Amino acid sequence: MINYSEDQNRQYHIQVAPGEVGKYVILPGDPKRCEKIAKYFENPKLVADSREFVTYTGTLDGVKVSVTSTGIGGPSASIALEELSRCGADTFIRVGTCGGMQKDVKSGDIVISTGAIRMEGTSKEYAPIEYPAVPDFTVTNALVTAAEKLGCDYHAGVVECKDAFYGQHHPETMPVSYELLNKWEAWLRMGCLASEMESAALFIAGSFLRVRVGSLFLVMANQERAKAGLENPVVHDTDLAIRTGIEGIRELIRREK
Repeated sequence: MINYSEDQNRQYHIQVAPGEVGKYVILPGDPKRCEKIAKYFENPKLVADSREFVTYTGTLDGVKVSVTSTGIGGPSASIALEELSRCGADTFIRVGTCGGMQKDVKSGDIVISTGAIRMEGTSKEYAPIEYPAVPDFTVTNALVTAAEKLGCDYHAGVVECKDAFYGQHHPETMPVSYELLNKWEAWLRMGCLASEMESAALFIAGSFLRVRVGSLFLVMANQERAKAGLENPVVHDTDLAIRTGIEGIRELIRREK
């Protein structure tokens, strides 16, 4: 494969070189969230800032760890995963935001994904649609342990991944409204917890690359609660989700030392 980077030692998109990231990497979407996450590391240093991909590396409990932002959606998330894995990382925790779907999934809660509906395009360029998008069990178990240790209100279950944010929020305006509305109803009936945009691509790409991937989310709001006239504030503070991801990595480090 051609390396399009001017510096041949660095990955083209993330501009990171082998040895500059740890085994464990947190993957937020927002580049501005990286510095906030890195403050939980010991001796964090900015490694790279390229496009939507910002990377810091430090340590947790004496073990080298990193954080790299992925931007929005599956295409850029899978690029980050591919390039970070080439640089030596093999365990990834996506820390992001989502919209709740079941009425008991409230604003401010944490959702830990045990599987993802592949209603997006990136994963289909890795595996046939019949192949399930599931996270690594060990990572997911560590995230559940972390959430319980921190006393989070959390839910573990299936999430839905899509490519079009406004296709979810204004489906009736889309030419394919018939499909969007019918499938949304199907996901609700199947007990899908939340909607987001990256897990399916990360889980499928991770399965192909033989790396471990897990994901957790802050519930910002829940449009189904809004439709039902239930309390539904919009929550922006991602600190609890970040601390759960950090504690999840610490749990993995403890188990794997």
